[in-house]
Amino acid sequence: MARRRQASTYAETDWPQITLLYERLLRLVDNPIIALNHAVAVAMAVGPRAGLRLLDELAADERLRADHRVPAVRAHLLELLGDDAAARESYLRAARQTTSLPTQRYLYARAAALTAD
Repeated sequence: MARRRQASTYAETDWPQITLLYERLLRLVDNPIIALNHAVAVAMAVGPRAGLRLLDELAADERLRADHRVPAVRAHLLELLGDDAAARESYLRAARQTTSLPTQRYLYARAAALTAD
């Protein structure tokens, strides 16, 4: 069996392969975090709009309703699209939803960076 090499840079990451692996995993396991990771992989492979479409579907999942990761991912994808105002609001929503102080600090800092521009 051939051993896969690890991407030495972000740009070399094989996002289409990662997307396929998440799709296989989702066929085996109904897990909202796996689905969220799949949406991120799709966004990286195809583009942020494709990831946002999947994220919109996930937002209806009760298991993720209070999870900060959904608005955090949304914020990142909106930022990639250049929608800084919407990204900032999503970062703030994510920060309010998490109880982790380091995560809150990170998310508030991301939001603040978007207002500085």
